[in-house]
Amino acid sequence: MLNNINTLTLDLTSATGTSIITTGTFALCTLVSLVTGVFISFIFCYRQEKTKSFATTLALLPVIVQVIIMLVNGNLGTGVAVAGAFSLVRFRSMQGNAKDILGIFLSMAVGLATGTDHLLLAGIFTIIVCAATLVYNFVPVGIDDGNEKVLTITIPESLDYGDVFDDIFDKFTTKAKLEQVKTTNMGSLFKLRYNIIIKKGMSEKELLDELRVRNGNLEIICSGRMLAGNQL
Repeated sequence: MLNNINTLTLDLTSATGTSIITTGTFALCTLVSLVTGVFISFIFCYRQEKTKSFATTLALLPVIVQVIIMLVNGNLGTGVAVAGAFSLVRFRSMQGNAKDILGIFLSMAVGLATGTDHLLLAGIFTIIVCAATLVYNFVPVGIDDGNEKVLTITIPESLDYGDVFDDIFDKFTTKAKLEQVKTTNMGSLFKLRYNIIIKKGMSEKELLDELRVRNGNLEIICSGRMLAGNQL
């Protein structure tokens, strides 16, 4: 038995017969999945404040998807069941941004490629997308995510919230849109929620100081869009 260990095969029963995957093929696909996963994780976490759990997810997701694809190879019923299971997956932790979603989809796509034994395609695809991601990181397109904020301001009912902060927003922001108004404290106060984009070079503290003077030093909350949630 020891002499034949190199010829050991994994039998995967399918709807049309039996699909044979050698241990050599499995090991090679797994190695490519792990290498591309680590590369993707490094690129999407490079010079960005990402958690260790997110980096680990990007690194290991390709090999997990690869094994799943190998297991359902040729079995339509099992494939449909796995697709349904994937559709039920929800991230219970903090919501990510668009770039996080891109990294997750890339890792899954690479896992699909290695799981179907398209190793060269997986490597080329990873290099192209990661290179394009780095290029777009340095191209001045769009706005800096750190400048986009959700601002919640509490004001007394005597203030007209329609234009009370317009001059301050014109000075400190490129965009300030009133998204929600809510009464509180038995109707004696209003809570206003704005989506704002702070101008480059402007101080967030100076903005809040001027808002505090205008609203009588009542509560003000300024947070990133992903952290804001339903804060009202």
